[in-house]
Amino acid sequence: MDQQINNDTKDSAFYSDAADYWATVPATEDGMLGGLSKISDVDLKGSQRFLNTIYQLINCPGKERALDGGAGIGRVTSGFLMKNFPVVDLVEQDKAFIEEAQKRLAPTNHRGQFFNLGLQHFNPEEKVYDIMWIQWVLGHLTDEHLVSFLKRCLTGLKSNGLIVIKENLTSSGEVEMDHQDSSVTRPRSLVVDLIHQAGLRIVKEQKQQRFPADLYEVRMFALEPESRKS
Repeated sequence: MDQQINNDTKDSAFYSDAADYWATVPATEDGMLGGLSKISDVDLKGSQRFLNTIYQLINCPGKERALDGGAGIGRVTSGFLMKNFPVVDLVEQDKAFIEEAQKRLAPTNHRGQFFNLGLQHFNPEEKVYDIMWIQWVLGHLTDEHLVSFLKRCLTGLKSNGLIVIKENLTSSGEVEMDHQDSSVTRPRSLVVDLIHQAGLRIVKEQKQQRFPADLYEVRMFALEPESRKS
């Protein structure tokens, strides 16, 4: 019991520290990317190329509705997902960010819902998403909450739907903690292990190209339920 209380206390601080940090970050592309807005175009083009490969799979997803998990100000939604899906829902815990996303998307043809909460609290509607795109946010979840979140995502997928995660990975083989924004960067081996714990398997994987050499390696993983027949 004492160990559980300690873990709960640590988890609470992990999330509250992150929320406090992001509350100080401007609701701009530079803010979302840690001062590296110059990589945004390369990032979005890399995501589009990966999505294109997904639609070359035999049992590819539909193209009706997507989720942007950890959406920030809607950079990924407006710059990429809306070009592929007529309906895109956004999940973002920071109120200022999601309000900025609503403002930016209001003059566009955006259709979709806005969910102002952290992914650790998000429960998707059942069987509605063709693609659930989760980018640069899973480092803000504990291992336990990451697995439980991915398990909940399974219920939100349509019959051929896929979850895509795009994340930084360490090259050291160790988990690296960023105390400034209260996040972790995991090695690929741990990410893959957590994916399997959630009952998912990798059907496509690709490294993001053309990022500055001094940044973490970034990889994209397309995931389907292990129970799904190939």
